[in-house]
Order: sequence, then C-alpha cells, then structure tokens
Amino acid sequence: MKHALLIVSFLFILSCNNNESSKQKMLSKSSGNINNLSVVIDNELWEGNVGEAIRNILAAPVDGLPQDEPLFNMSQIPPAVFSGFVTNNRTVLKIEKGSEASVKIASNVYAKPQKLVLITGKTDNEIIQQIEENEQKIIAAFKNEEIKEKQRRIALSLHKNNSLKNNLGITLNFPTAYRIAKEEDNFYWIRKDITTGTTNLMIYELPYTYIKKGDSLVDQIIKLRDSVGKAHIPGPTDGTYMITEEAYAPAVFETIIDNKPTIETKGLWDVKNAFMSGPFINYIIDDKINNRLLVIEGFAFAPSVGKRDYMFELEAIIRSLKIND
Repeated sequence: MKHALLIVSFLFILSCNNNESSKQKMLSKSSGNINNLSVVIDNELWEGNVGEAIRNILAAPVDGLPQDEPLFNMSQIPPAVFSGFVTNNRTVLKIEKGSEASVKIASNVYAKPQKLVLITGKTDNEIIQQIEENEQKIIAAFKNEEIKEKQRRIALSLHKNNSLKNNLGITLNFPTAYRIAKEEDNFYWIRKDITTGTTNLMIYELPYTYIKKGDSLVDQIIKLRDSVGKAHIPGPTDGTYMITEEAYAPAVFETIIDNKPTIETKGLWDVKNAFMSGPFINYIIDDKINNRLLVIEGFAFAPSVGKRDYMFELEAIIRSLKIND
C-alpha cells in the first residue's frame, strides 16, 4: 500500500512539473523597447494620486545625466484591454484595488522573459504606501530584468578580444560595434561611434590602497578621474583633455560587480578649455584577491540628444565584467 502511494505521489509531482514545463513552452516571447514599462491600472487611479506616486518613483530623473530623463518610459493600460499581445511586454506593473495590501514580484507570467510587479491595497492610500515603501525593490526588479535583456542582445554579436584577459585578467562582453582606441600600460580606451558622437569605456587598475573610504571619497575620485583624463583622454586641440565637471557634484553609491564590493560614481565630465561634455558612470571594484582596485568607466558624448539609453548600454556592458580566478 505504501509502495502504491509513493508511485501515485511521484506521478502527481511529475505531472505538475510537466504542466509547469508545458506552460513555460507555451509562453509567448516577450517584447518591448528597453526601459519601456507597461502600467496596468484603472484610468481613475492613473489620473489621481496613485498615478502620481507611480510617476514620482518610476519616472524619476536618472542620476548623473545633464538633462532630466526618466528611469522608465511608461504606457498606461486599462485592465479591460490587458489581454492578448498586450500582455507580452517584458516589464509590467499591475495595480489592483480591493485586496489586502501587498507587493508581489513574479517572473514569466504572460510571456518569457518577463518581470511583473503586482501591487494591491484596499484603498488608494494603501496602494501608495506599498509603492513608496517598496520603491527600491520595485525599481531593482525592473532594472535587473532590463540589464539582462540588454546583455542578451549584446551577446548576439560579441567583440572577440583576448587582450583584456591576458593583461588585466578579466572578461567583458561588448559588441563588435566597439573598437579598442587605445591600449597602453594596461590602460584601455574602448569606443563606439554613434550618430551624434561616441560612447566610451575606460579600464585600468590601481594599487589596492589607492582609494581610502571617508569624507574625502568624492574628492579622491575626482582627482583620479582628472589625472587619468589628462594622461589618456585628449580633447580636440592641444592642451585639452577630459576632466570632471566642476559645477556638478558627482553622486556616489555602493554596489556589487562580479560579487565584489564596488564604489559607483555618476556625474558629468567636460573637456578642459573646450566645449564638450557628457555623463559618466565610474566603478572602482575591490579586487582583494589580486591585491588591486580595478576601475572601469563608461562615458558618452552625444550632444543635443537623450543619453539615458547610451549610458544604460554602458552599464549593461560593465556589469558583464568577470575577474578571472
């Protein structure tokens, strides 16, 4: 009898797994531009305080850009029309009024890959409270999904280069559209031409004790960037070179790259004695195993156009970095 029950239990589990597997196979492929978010919400809620709370958080300006650009472009969809191909967007925020207050994050509900955040509450205030109390978790869920999607697209046409591996002991996934503009003394400048300018990466290493955390951290990073810019990133004429924009204080955060503690700095650069500027994102990685700090920075020169998506691509590339053991 026990043997028969075990067989029945096994068949039940197998059936559930097969059903889940079949569901995954039946899911449509997700779609949508990078950083485009579908917001499924009643018109009345969208036009009121709930919609305002959503926009304040998910359409807030991106740090470190010269002009305001939102974290996500949002499209509001009434629940009544959220069906069929409309459900295939890669990132979906769904608001439901009437249930207990909660925030739930799910993957691959209507399409694959997909990230869905469901926020519920019995009143407008409960929904707003859930949005505000969980804003970092919500932003991270969507951003991580978009980083993965960008990295997937980049992987379709990877630049083949062993120099970074041989000289710096790292791998970095960047597209064939980029070229290595400078390689000297373990310093790399990697560039891509875009319609109105360039996107760029710098990679180099420092002694492990070069940066000391404390009140002067921002000043140390600015001094470092300016010295590297003077040595390696020349401007359009003699005597010009990249420096940190003096009128804009960079923002400093803590993050993780390749499972290692990392200092992230976002700010603006310009060219000393020339009219050129743009945003940068700088990472100083604590590579304790190799007794060094590894620095990788992305910066863009794209006058007169939005720069959010260029910087997002650079961040996706940087976050693909792996330090070889």
